[in-house]
Amino acid sequence: MSSLAVSASDTWVLARRNLKRIPRQPDLLIAYTIQPVMFTLLFVYVFGGAIDSGPFDYVDFLMPGIIVQSIAFGGFVTALGLSEDVKKGLIDRFRSLPMSRAAVLTARTFSDILLNCVSLVVLFAVGFLAGFGFIGATAGEIVLGIVLLLLIGYAFSWIFALIGLFSSSPETANSIGFTVIFPLTFASSVFVPASTMPDGLRQFAEANPFTTVSDAMRSLWLGTPAHTDVWMSFVWCFVLIAVFAPLAVARYRRVAAK
Repeated sequence: MSSLAVSASDTWVLARRNLKRIPRQPDLLIAYTIQPVMFTLLFVYVFGGAIDSGPFDYVDFLMPGIIVQSIAFGGFVTALGLSEDVKKGLIDRFRSLPMSRAAVLTARTFSDILLNCVSLVVLFAVGFLAGFGFIGATAGEIVLGIVLLLLIGYAFSWIFALIGLFSSSPETANSIGFTVIFPLTFASSVFVPASTMPDGLRQFAEANPFTTVSDAMRSLWLGTPAHTDVWMSFVWCFVLIAVFAPLAVARYRRVAAK
């Protein structure tokens, strides 16, 4: 069997292991189910009446941003899982087995894609019930938006993988992840238009990848002016993967070598 086939087989085995943990630890699904539902209902029904979303109902403006945030945050499971595996010495056991070294990280990020698909189903269901709808979007634009969402989720999985490998415990990984990532979502156009922010914060928000991807989703699904948002979103995804995947792999090698 070729090394590529062995690596793919090992990746699938470990990905199944990661997914089988979910029924045994259902609290891990909070990031994919309860949390996005909570954010959606809170902002639509509590803050929606006070926020000017321009020509769109606030639920239509909000849902693309909420989905981007939820998909990006799905990588927390990777951070927590890797940190726990390191703490329990499981990485050392993997290193002693005749298996692909790349399988541990690739399986983690691959299983995140599958879990993000579950998150998308939940988010679409809640969004439709709250009144969200694709305004004039073609089937191709809807599918392209979903592809972009899964890609940005995959990119952030590598960021969270790096955080998990640097953390001494799952609790530390959770704290670092929220401290680093959570402010980025609020200093963006996820919840409000960036144009409503004061100078300084507005320029930061406009350069924020969360703003770029959220505005790209609104362009694809609501027909807002695209400008450069769609193709720049894909650029952001590939840049994040190109930067953080090698860093996570390098850190994993150091951890595994200890």
